[in-house]
Amino acid sequence: MTDSNYIKIFTGNFIVVQLIKQRLEDINISPVVKDDSESGRLAGFGSSVPGMQEVYVHENEIDKAVEIVESVRSEMETT
Repeated sequence: MTDSNYIKIFTGNFIVVQLIKQRLEDINISPVVKDDSESGRLAGFGSSVPGMQEVYVHENEIDKAVEIVESVRSEMETT
């Protein structure tokens, strides 16, 4: 995602990424989820870190999005 207005805010496993994605959508932020392992699998190649996904948001939404990520991380630490 070079030369883009999108910024990576999180890298992690599918379950946490889906939770973050849902929370962002709840506040009308449309994240982009990038999964190199799935893209590689579909193309017939492998990935060095299977199961890891990246979450990107538009630079104008970064402040609210980072708050969501921090909230989810905090919830995960307490459970």
